[in-house]
Amino acid sequence: MASKVSCLYVLTVVCWASALWYLSITRPTSSYAGHRHFNTISIARKNVSFGNIRTRPINPHSFDFLINEPNKCEKSIPFLVILISTTHKEFDARQAIRETWGDENNFKGIKIATLFLLGKNADPVLNQMVEQESQIFHDIIVEDFIDSYHNLTLKTLMGMRWVATFCSKAKYVMKTDSDIFVNMDNLIYKLLKPNTKPRRRYFTGYVINGGPIRDVRSKWYMPRDLYPDSNYPPFCSGTGYIFSADVAELIYKTSLHTRLLHLEDVYVGLCLRKLGIHPFQNSGFNHWKMAYSLCRYRRVITVHQITPEEMHRIWNDMSSKKHLRC
Repeated sequence: MASKVSCLYVLTVVCWASALWYLSITRPTSSYAGHRHFNTISIARKNVSFGNIRTRPINPHSFDFLINEPNKCEKSIPFLVILISTTHKEFDARQAIRETWGDENNFKGIKIATLFLLGKNADPVLNQMVEQESQIFHDIIVEDFIDSYHNLTLKTLMGMRWVATFCSKAKYVMKTDSDIFVNMDNLIYKLLKPNTKPRRRYFTGYVINGGPIRDVRSKWYMPRDLYPDSNYPPFCSGTGYIFSADVAELIYKTSLHTRLLHLEDVYVGLCLRKLGIHPFQNSGFNHWKMAYSLCRYRRVITVHQITPEEMHRIWNDMSSKKHLRC
């Protein structure tokens, strides 16, 4: 069995490399311009209707799961579910996470479930590659919205929906990105503390208090007709935040009646404000790149803009020097 999985893994790596090389010389990298058929096997999903919603949704999130892992939490209840926003071409980043901080077997006696979040791609070749990758690792979920920067909010809501539907008894959830290094020891033992009573209506990360940017040239441009107010509610940087699992369903239900915004972290903040949940500031969450040093990284929970090569190097160094003091 191990040799079979190993062969499949090697085949996947080779196929990914070949596909990306082919795409780089034959296909444009522009964003999606129109709907195309997603040529991949739709995996049966659990149809759940969330109760207590009495008004007609303005944002119904009427997407189907194209790839799903509905049984991931059935055998044992996770202490932590990690939702990682990624794109189709980031196979190296996903694999680096699987082999380092995102490994579900890093902590004995503490169940962790890692999932990568994707929409569908305009290119059927990339969709097929992700389908093959999913069949090997069983850690990918995909809904049938177009995977793009402007749909990052839909990607996060898909993750919230998945937790509420298939893993509602988990204790905590982390949402992060594929270029983030996570110090799991600090996250598990110093922040979440498995031996303490799980918190409810809890949300923490790097809290930002700001307002909309009206410059159309900005990546974070927000038009007045979409958001007329001059200030955003407090929100956590989308590079990494933690919340108690009960909040996943609360945010998902609230989103059904909240006008969609393309800035994912701001939108989650809007939902939290409606729920009366105030995010706690935690200085361990960094939304910027930080030069590596063992002692520095021991003090943080997340670091941004980490390449797959850096991910391996940092993980290996920190793992091999746990006996050293700072």
